[in-house]
Amino acid sequence: MEREGAGTRPPRTAPGTRSTLLYARPGIIVTVDRFTAGRTSYQVADLTHLRTTRGPHDRIAVRAVVVTTSMLGGVGLLLGFTGGLHRLTAGAYLILGAVFLLPAALAMVGDRWRPPPYELWGWYRGAEVLLFSADDERQFGQVTRALLRAREVNRYGGWVDPLASAEPWRRPNR
Repeated sequence: MEREGAGTRPPRTAPGTRSTLLYARPGIIVTVDRFTAGRTSYQVADLTHLRTTRGPHDRIAVRAVVVTTSMLGGVGLLLGFTGGLHRLTAGAYLILGAVFLLPAALAMVGDRWRPPPYELWGWYRGAEVLLFSADDERQFGQVTRALLRAREVNRYGGWVDPLASAEPWRRPNR
């Protein structure tokens, strides 16, 4: 992994060569040759086995679900062992059932409030690394597509615009 101080500008290329810029936002630069996220820069030709996934759930939401589930489980066991379940009314059973749905409600609210981040993983020079992570699905998709385009350019040996090379408006020879 190479560290280069590329904040918002693409890394410099050798004189005479031109690197096509595919995506540029503060902290993220994708050119045909390099992928830079933050202060970490990668050669696109050395990136393999790219895959996308979702990151871990928010720790606070997970802890809230675990604590609530264990507390409700303890209350249920306590009521079961003391015989208190036989003395409850139908309304109390409905309230108890609604309270037992609280962990599921907390999990859904936690995922809406702080959804898991989108992550782009890949192999770089023999090691699997987290290349990019974002909460915004649109930005993540744009960066991922730009990196895939850069890999295609490197794989096929150059940037060729098929419409520009077709010359559709050429006059026929008569």
